[in-house]
Amino acid sequence: MTIACGFSRFLSTRVHSSTNRVLSLWFASCPCSSSSASASEPPEIAAAPETVREGRAEIFADKSNSVFFNKAQVNNRDLSIAVLRWFISKRQEEHDTQLKGRRAEIPPEQHADGLDPATTGSEDTALREESSLKAPKVLEALAASGLRAIRYALEVDGIGEVIALDNNEVAIESCKRNIYHNGILASSKVVPHLADARIYMLTHPKEFDVVDLDPYGSPAAFLDSAVQCVADGGILMCSATDMAVLAGGNAEVCFSKYGSYPVRGKYRHEMALRILLACIESHAIRHKRYIVPVISVHMDFYIRVFVRIFTSASTVKSSPLKFSHVYQCVGCNSFHLQNVGRINSKDKRNIPLPNFCPTVPQECSECGGKFVMGGPIWSDPIHDRDWAASILSNIRATSGLYQAYAKISAILTSVSEELPNAPLFVSLHSICATLKCTNPTMVMFHSAIRNAGYQISGSHADPLALKTDAPMSVIWDIMRCWVKLHPVKSQPENLPGSRILSQEPQLQASFSQATGGLVARKSPRFLPNPEKHWGPKMKAGRPLKILPIDKL
Repeated sequence: MTIACGFSRFLSTRVHSSTNRVLSLWFASCPCSSSSASASEPPEIAAAPETVREGRAEIFADKSNSVFFNKAQVNNRDLSIAVLRWFISKRQEEHDTQLKGRRAEIPPEQHADGLDPATTGSEDTALREESSLKAPKVLEALAASGLRAIRYALEVDGIGEVIALDNNEVAIESCKRNIYHNGILASSKVVPHLADARIYMLTHPKEFDVVDLDPYGSPAAFLDSAVQCVADGGILMCSATDMAVLAGGNAEVCFSKYGSYPVRGKYRHEMALRILLACIESHAIRHKRYIVPVISVHMDFYIRVFVRIFTSASTVKSSPLKFSHVYQCVGCNSFHLQNVGRINSKDKRNIPLPNFCPTVPQECSECGGKFVMGGPIWSDPIHDRDWAASILSNIRATSGLYQAYAKISAILTSVSEELPNAPLFVSLHSICATLKCTNPTMVMFHSAIRNAGYQISGSHADPLALKTDAPMSVIWDIMRCWVKLHPVKSQPENLPGSRILSQEPQLQASFSQATGGLVARKSPRFLPNPEKHWGPKMKAGRPLKILPIDKL
């Protein structure tokens, strides 16, 4: 008891002396520390730094904009986490299937558990070593604040090491602070690294199972090194925010960066996706590799693609069959696609050959307008519907884990409903504007297409989109039949709509309700922005502009 009391008095003396020393220093530095010192207020305690929480991660806010961060990209990050979770489970499933097949090739007496490995051969020993799949290694090539890398480490089960890469020293320091702030798990998995992403990926070929590219603007400069950095069967997740270029606002810039000419049609956002996929494929085939898109989406102000990368010199030879040129009429906006390559039916080797001359005439057969040519673009499927359905199912089962659940579930629902083999789309409003007629309902138009023997669906890129395998001649015949039922006012004969309506339809359309047609949707597909100014932000390093209150 005596010892305790003595220690208490000693501790009290130390605390008071320390406090008095701090106060005396403060009073000495205070300009008004004379007779009025007793009336002065104590010094203000520095406020704790402001933080931003997203998912399970928390980072320090940077109001100076020295390190880039945009909270609108929460949709991007949540979708990436959902895809990454499914990729890890799919990767394990493929590994188990492959291992099972290899074991089946070995006679049962040679891989019995009780036999000596020295007598059973080296094949079974190798199988035992490969039976455990290593955790996937992830590279975030442009980390900035490190939020995405930290979220991967904290929220994705079974993930391995995450390399957070950036060539900006300020960003790396910020990344280190944020990693330390998020505890032991983030510190044990996320490794910040200061380097040029292009050089780093070139010097680490086929090392990473997951490579994430989310640059400010175009990813074109990183694609050649990225496709070499991904391991066989790995996944490349790539964003592009230069939509003014990809959507046709600067066609010459798009060709210089991506090697394709965009066409300014209603389908421009889907065409942007297909231009990016074609660019990634063109880089991959130079290294005897090819891509398999699993999810490709247009969200908010950017596009995002998820592609798996494999190596096969024989498969690369069929790459020309996946590219197409686009011919769009300048009058009625009809479009036609033609593959870059073709298969000679008489050649059993199935080696692609250069395609013949364009299938379209010099003038549009519907309105007589000229054609402009765009592309080449990726004309194979841009989604894997099984992946989309499985990821959507997982998201719905764990909806509480996603801050942007409503947005990403709506997009994946639309993606899972899209026709896989119908590149690009037409817009119902654009068609009716050309003819200057009233609009049929979406249900009626869907029914007319289905009654004609074709398939039709919507698109996640446009609420008015009509993706169909029906040719443009059938679509215009359906509209000619519609105009006969709902006549339009007389128009000048030189207009595209007048020339289209001057022809008799070759198909008698039926607008009666078709079986399996468009049904009422229980969940929304297109959601409004959650708040004002939900869009791109200023590039890191530039001072933020503060608008007056009356202009907000």
